[in-house]
Amino acid sequence: MQTTRLGPDGPQVTNLCVGTSPLGGMPRIYGYDVDAERAVATVRRFLESPITFLDTSNEYGDGESELRIGAALQAGATLPQGVVIASKADPRRGVPVFDGARVRESFRESVGRLGVGRLDVYYLHDPERFDFEYLTMRSGAVDAMRELKAEGLVGLIGVAGGSIPELHRYLDLELFDVVLNHNQYTLLDRSADSLIDRAVASGVAFVNAAPYASGILAKPLAAGARYKYRAPDPAIVETVRWLNDVCASFGVPLAALAVQFSTRDPRVSSTVVGVSSPERIDALVQNEAIELPQELWDAVEARLRPPSSTG
Repeated sequence: MQTTRLGPDGPQVTNLCVGTSPLGGMPRIYGYDVDAERAVATVRRFLESPITFLDTSNEYGDGESELRIGAALQAGATLPQGVVIASKADPRRGVPVFDGARVRESFRESVGRLGVGRLDVYYLHDPERFDFEYLTMRSGAVDAMRELKAEGLVGLIGVAGGSIPELHRYLDLELFDVVLNHNQYTLLDRSADSLIDRAVASGVAFVNAAPYASGILAKPLAAGARYKYRAPDPAIVETVRWLNDVCASFGVPLAALAVQFSTRDPRVSSTVVGVSSPERIDALVQNEAIELPQELWDAVEARLRPPSSTG
C-alpha cells in the first residue's frame, strides 16, 4: 500500500484512510445500524491491516464512534507505530454555538473518548453550517484551532466540509494544513477538481472522502444503495448500471474502480472510505490492490469525463 506525507511537515499516511462514521451507528443516514461489538471488531481489524490512517468526528453517533474506537484501543488492541488518528471539532447537536470555547470543549471530549493525549490531525467540521464571519471572528472557532496547534495538542489543523465555495474561503485564510471534501470527487462527480488543484498549489494536503458516493458505487443497485446519502435519480442509476456492466466485462468489481479513481490521483494525499464491519476492511485492502487494465480506465474516461471541471 502506498504512503505519502500529509503536507510538507505532516505525518506519513497510507493512501487509504478508514472512515468511522458508520461505526457510530447512524441508521437514519446509512439505512443500517452497527452495534458496539461489531464496531470494536472493525477497529481491531483496521489495526491489523496495512492501513495506518483513521478518521472520526466528535459528532458521529453523538460521540459513539469515538467511544467505540477508544474501547478498541483500550481493550488490549495495541496502537501500532505510525497509526495516525484524525478527528473533527463539532458544535453540540441542536445547539447553534460553534465558538472558540466549543472547539476546545469538542477537542477535550474527543481525546477523552479516544483515550489519547493529542490528535495528529484535527478538522473544523462542516463550517458551512455557520457564517464564515462568525467562525473567523476574534477568539472564534478558527482562532481556537490555530491555538490548539500552537499548544502542541494537535499536529495538523484542517477544514472538512461539503461546500466547495466555503472550503475555498477557508483556504484563503492560509492557516490550514489539510482540506477534506466528501462525495464530490468520484466517478460520478468531479466538482471538487479545481479545489484540489488550488489546495495542492497552496501546499495544503487534500483528503478525498466518500469515493463510493455514500454507497452506490460499492453496493448492488437492487440493495437500495444511496447516492450522496439520498435516493439516486434515474440518470445516476443508468450511469451506475453502465459502470457495473463495463467492470463486469473486465472481470473486476466496481468498488475497486471507484476507490482507485481517487487513490491513483497524485493530488490526493489519502482517500477516506467509510467501513461498517471487519470484512469491509479486508475488501477495501483487496480492492486497492487489484490491478485494473488501462482499457477499462480509457472506457470510463471516454464516457464520464466532463468537458471541463468546475469547482
